Amino acid sequence: MNIRARTWLALFLSLASAGALAESAVAVPAPHAPVTEAAGKSTDHADHHAIEESLKSALPGVKADSITASPIPGLYEVIVGPKLIYMTRDGRYLLQGSIIDAKARNDVTEPRLAVARINALKKFGDEHMVVFSPKLKKYDAYVFTDIDCGYCRKLHSEIDQYMAHGIAIHYLFFPRAGEGSDSWNKAVTVWCSADRQAAFTQAKKGQALPKKECKNPVADHYALGNAMGVQGTPMIVTGSGAILPGYVNADQLANMLEYEGKQ
Repeated sequence: MNIRARTWLALFLSLASAGALAESAVAVPAPHAPVTEAAGKSTDHADHHAIEESLKSALPGVKADSITASPIPGLYEVIVGPKLIYMTRDGRYLLQGSIIDAKARNDVTEPRLAVARINALKKFGDEHMVVFSPKLKKYDAYVFTDIDCGYCRKLHSEIDQYMAHGIAIHYLFFPRAGEGSDSWNKAVTVWCSADRQAAFTQAKKGQALPKKECKNPVADHYALGNAMGVQGTPMIVTGSGAILPGYVNADQLANMLEYEGKQ
């Protein structure tokens, strides 16, 4: 397989995975993304149809969550789950990457991509995550975690410190070794336990739990993590959709979230 074919296959699998999340048994409709003057404007109906038909033909099974005008005339922003691509108005050309406003010196794509991420996360709802929330919540942070990851365990060992800062931690499972691994089975066991928070904490301490099985969202969490490009755990997604790769202590995270809230 040549490089061009491999690139197309990778894009197809990525978008197909993201699109499949919209049909997940645990998904609920996402809120509409806020728009800006530069991006997110409505498409012309004919352009919208052409892009939809092109996606249907080139990437069977992939359906766009939104198609909106980009800052570049004739180029449209297409969001599929947490992914963002650009397509020409006739649907023929598809582009990946970031649009940079050279005059304003800012990244036009990242804010829109952040909205796509947070909307994709909110589709799951707290009832499909393991959530540790303080009495007085100020901030939200979504954490892709592996039960056996050392820095994931360090983060959870300091959960009271995050709570003290008013940070609600929404955990999603991302067993790095994949489906059927020991970490995957531990995640399923935690989810299927009567007290998920207690079981989660026990597992993070390395304590053995009786194996349990039930309907669970682990595969959906894992697919979403892959669609978002998780490379390692923990990976933190802030309440506005920004990505923080790796462990961040409670003080640092609180400072980042406070700064983010002022922007």
